[in-house]
Amino acid sequence: MSQLKQTLSDNVKVSMKARELERVKVLRNVQAVIKQIEIDRQIELDDAQVLDILQKQLKQRHESLNIFTKNNRDDLATKEQFEIDIINEFMPKQMDDAELAALVNAEIAAQGATSMRDMGSVMGVLKNKTAGRADPALISKLVKDALQG
Repeated sequence: MSQLKQTLSDNVKVSMKARELERVKVLRNVQAVIKQIEIDRQIELDDAQVLDILQKQLKQRHESLNIFTKNNRDDLATKEQFEIDIINEFMPKQMDDAELAALVNAEIAAQGATSMRDMGSVMGVLKNKTAGRADPALISKLVKDALQG
């Protein structure tokens, strides 16, 4: 079992003992998504794959939060923010913009990338190096800006 899945499981147990029912519900939902993917693909996910799932869960909740906020549904927005906060506890520390920009520039230089045709190979390496620590959309934007600039 991956370390991240074990940590999730341990947190469910601790939250159940503390009678934090809303927290348990969020953690179990995340576990259910992970388990469903493992069953569908007939594999056991490693930490990098679990991080990818957590990142997708966060993205979905951020989108919902934006919609609820625009429509003045503060009750639902508060619930989404609560879930985001819980999932974020399992994410590694996010890279700051300067650190990410330096990593993008270093990878472009290392590969000798000069045009948009090189973007796929640069993104492939950066996705692995930044797994769970940076938004892939932001990485893509930085790479695109660097290669076009």
